Amino acid sequence: MDQQRIELLMQVPVFGAIRKDIIALLVEKAPLIQVQHGDYLFREGDKGTSMYIIESGHMSVIKNWAGNQYLLKQLRQGDCIGEMALFDFLPRSASLISTENTELIEITAKDLLNIYHQDLEQFTLLQMNLGREVTRRLRNADERLFEERMQASIDGREVSFHPYIGIKEIQH
Repeated sequence: MDQQRIELLMQVPVFGAIRKDIIALLVEKAPLIQVQHGDYLFREGDKGTSMYIIESGHMSVIKNWAGNQYLLKQLRQGDCIGEMALFDFLPRSASLISTENTELIEITAKDLLNIYHQDLEQFTLLQMNLGREVTRRLRNADERLFEERMQASIDGREVSFHPYIGIKEIQH
């Protein structure tokens, strides 16, 4: 089973170019978390100290706002969740609920520290990969926000903007 987990992690972008022996170290220490259908792995506002990779099953990322729940994303095998907790140590920004029985590999900050002590070069590469993943998600969020604001402007819907930022067509 460890070999399957190693192979799965080798396909995950966060572990891109990480040596197999380093991934094996992570897998050796990483617990497998089981979440039953309808149960939460964590809730928005919970303290976060780990990231997770879905080994099997599906989960939904849910955000609460004004008393309502909103689906942000559906996740499946190989998807990473919770990487921000390894950087900012802030409360979870969304909830994660299982939409079917799900198994996840848990990677903690302590696990990453172990890699730091084992192989600084591999630790640095892993940190760069994590940074790329967080940056990719930020770029996607920026693009979706921009598209929504532009569509709202076109539709004549009221959109609140920062006082120094507005939508203006650039004249050439």
